[in-house]
Amino acid sequence: MNWRRSIVTAGGLGLLRPAPGTWGSLPPAVLIGCMTPWSPAAAYATLGVLLVAGSVASVVLASWYATDFGREDPGEVVCDEVAGMSLCLLLLPWGDASPLGVWGLAGLGWAAFRVFDILKPPPIGLSQALPGGWGVLVDDLLAGMEAAAVCWSILLLLG
Repeated sequence: MNWRRSIVTAGGLGLLRPAPGTWGSLPPAVLIGCMTPWSPAAAYATLGVLLVAGSVASVVLASWYATDFGREDPGEVVCDEVAGMSLCLLLLPWGDASPLGVWGLAGLGWAAFRVFDILKPPPIGLSQALPGGWGVLVDDLLAGMEAAAVCWSILLLLG
C-alpha cells in the first residue's frame, strides 16, 4: 500500500467492510480511552495531532484520492472521520473521570458521531457541496461538533 493510500484510509481501516467510516472513526475513541486515565495531556495532544493530520490529508490529498478511487468522496477515505471524531472528543469534558467513565464517554461520543455522520442532518449534509476535499472534511467536522453538543446535553441531564 502506498503512503497516500495508507494515510487516507487510516492505515487500511477504510478498506474494511462493512461500514468503513465506522472503522475509521474508532482510533480516536480507542486512543482517548487508553491514554486519558494515565496521561490526559498526551491524550489531548494526540487528538489534536489526529484532528490536524486528518484535516490536512482530507483537503490536500483530495484530487489524488478522487482519481485513485474513481470518486469524489470514496467510502474508503476515512481520514475525515478521524478528524471529525477527534474534534468531537476534544470538545468533551474529561475531567477526573474514572477509566470506566472515560470509556463510557468515548463510546457515547463515538456513537453520537456515527449517527450524525451517517444521517447528515442540515447543515451537515449541505456542507458536502463544498469543493474538493473541503466537502469531504467539513461534514465530518460538523458531525463532530453536533455529537459533542449531544454528549454535553446528555451529561448535563444526568447531572
